[in-house]
Amino acid sequence: MATEAHHSTTSSDWGKADFEAIYNCPDPRRYFTTLQPLDYQIPHHGQAVFRAATDALRRHRADRPPLRVVDLCCSYGINAALLNHHLTLTDLYARYTTPGPNGGGRAADDRAYFATRRRADAVHLTGIDAADRAVRYGREAGLLDAGFAENLETGRPTAALRAALAGTDLITVTGGVGYITARTFGHLLDSVTAPPWVAAFVLRTVSYGPVSALLARAGLVTEKLPARTFRQRRFADDDERRAAFAALAEHPLPTTGKEADGFYHADLYLSRPAADVAALPLEKLVTD
Repeated sequence: MATEAHHSTTSSDWGKADFEAIYNCPDPRRYFTTLQPLDYQIPHHGQAVFRAATDALRRHRADRPPLRVVDLCCSYGINAALLNHHLTLTDLYARYTTPGPNGGGRAADDRAYFATRRRADAVHLTGIDAADRAVRYGREAGLLDAGFAENLETGRPTAALRAALAGTDLITVTGGVGYITARTFGHLLDSVTAPPWVAAFVLRTVSYGPVSALLARAGLVTEKLPARTFRQRRFADDDERRAAFAALAEHPLPTTGKEADGFYHADLYLSRPAADVAALPLEKLVTD
């Protein structure tokens, strides 16, 4: 989902701080209490973009309700919570950082909480993540209609996952690219009925070139939203900041108004068939 790492990583990877311990807990409380002080916000940006994308898809594919969305690196189902429910990221922070009986974390209570806030236009949401306990929570809390704890970097999808992927309309990811590569996307494309739209938020320190090249071979045109990036979270320390600036200098990419403000920034990429791009360019799809 909205996590940064979804399999084993250390602080030496890209110079990023090691948050591995928060990504595969029985529930999301440690995830939210750790990331709140860093103003982790990319799921908020994803909520607006993914809703715009699903609205556009509904207009084109009204004969196939509900839409089928696959969230890569889904973790606890945060993107699913925001896409399918009348909730904000602020609401989730408040629920999962509140101690005691009124806080979140118990899957049965959370399932009831989300059920009363579910949108009428909710999509069918399949989550994929190597973190088995996080995926289990997402299923038990009712956020994931289907969830698969599979690492597609190291193996092919199971028969059950391939069956779940068959009718996918949209693939989303808000932080996993770099930890997952074109290898994962290749396995997904091999399993779908037809190439779906792919919406990805990608840190500017990471190249999306290999993934977009793979998607192009499948007949998808990739647009990058120009003139705007999206804050992911604050740098955890000076080491992260220095590593990010070093990576950006290799391209080179300017940091003024972006990483210079103390945050990781992500670009938004949307890959679609050429006819869909011509009918609704990305700049018109994402208007705020």
